[in-house]
Amino acid sequence: MSESTTDPTEFRLHDKDTGSADYQVALLTQRIKHLTSHLGDHRKDFSSRRGLLRLVARRRKLLDFLKRDDEERYKKIVAGLGLRR
Repeated sequence: MSESTTDPTEFRLHDKDTGSADYQVALLTQRIKHLTSHLGDHRKDFSSRRGLLRLVARRRKLLDFLKRDDEERYKKIVAGLGLRR
């Protein structure tokens, strides 16, 4: 995974966008990176690990939706966030 510090607001569709799939994926990616670094220090924190897996699954579902709905938006967000897909 690349160590880019991408601002989630770059993926908003308009100024007041808080719920689009693009923006949600960017926010989830930010939270996933934070939890991943936390788990590097606290290996036995199983409740955080479970939360991380839930976030990854939610991001996966949103990315699948984007790929099905609008291929260009999907490609833009995957490239912008440096995701391996």
